[in-house]
Amino acid sequence: MSATTHEYRAGFVALGGRTNVGKSTLLNRIVGRKVAIVSPRPQTTRARILGIRTDPDAQLLLLDTPGLHEASKELNRRMTETARKTLAEGEVVLGVIEAGIRLDPRDFDVLSELRKLGAPLVIAINKVDRHPKERILPQIAEIGGAFPGSEVVPISALRGENVAELIAVVKSMLPAGPALMPEDEYTNQTERMIAAEVIREKIFLRMRQEVPFSTAVRIENFADEPERRLKRISAVIVVERESHKPILIGVGGATLKAIGTSARIELEDLLGARVFLEMLVKVEANWTRDPRKIEEFLA
Repeated sequence: MSATTHEYRAGFVALGGRTNVGKSTLLNRIVGRKVAIVSPRPQTTRARILGIRTDPDAQLLLLDTPGLHEASKELNRRMTETARKTLAEGEVVLGVIEAGIRLDPRDFDVLSELRKLGAPLVIAINKVDRHPKERILPQIAEIGGAFPGSEVVPISALRGENVAELIAVVKSMLPAGPALMPEDEYTNQTERMIAAEVIREKIFLRMRQEVPFSTAVRIENFADEPERRLKRISAVIVVERESHKPILIGVGGATLKAIGTSARIELEDLLGARVFLEMLVKVEANWTRDPRKIEEFLA
């Protein structure tokens, strides 16, 4: 490291917020590489995801979490439980909310919960690119009054606006100490995990509302052939109902083929090798109510 141990800062930064406020987009922006999948669907992030940013003066271990929301179903309850456990790991908590004229009551509730964790709280007001700057000034003032002592930074994670300032604020709050992870690592996810998540993202992006949130992906086989710079991946797309299966497959397999092509192209870029991808669709009725199956897909 170019900085001394005394000067260097490192620690865990937990990202928290409602669903679809842009936490995963912000994580990817800060890390500088794609770590978490992103889609317009609520609750796209299901598990704890670690992204790592290493700079000459600091290392940020960023923890992305499922969106905090009212949960009645077993899968959703497990996701919010995961989010709350992960948020408690943060030495700095980064609350992400959406820009608007006023503070959304749901965001207020989330930020109130985050403040109770006791860690330094930074509030990122995301999606400022959607509003004229003067439009969100009342929201900034309201947040400052409701959460005194917290740092407030308006940003656009999508465009990168003000993200450098946000990173600088977060760094200043981290404890002094050496890097906690190797400098060349940017996530703790395995290639199998990355493959499953990329396929799930392409399903959500392709199908929009046609296939429900309960769709999951299981990697059955992942074989590396380094001499050929090839990775052979066999994946099973799991749905809860028989009626969902033909929708995902499409006429003559066209929909499944399009999902596979999109996933393969991105995986080749992420994994730095050619990818041979096989996929099939399987029905596992009511898997979202089965704690054992939920554990499998959220692990």
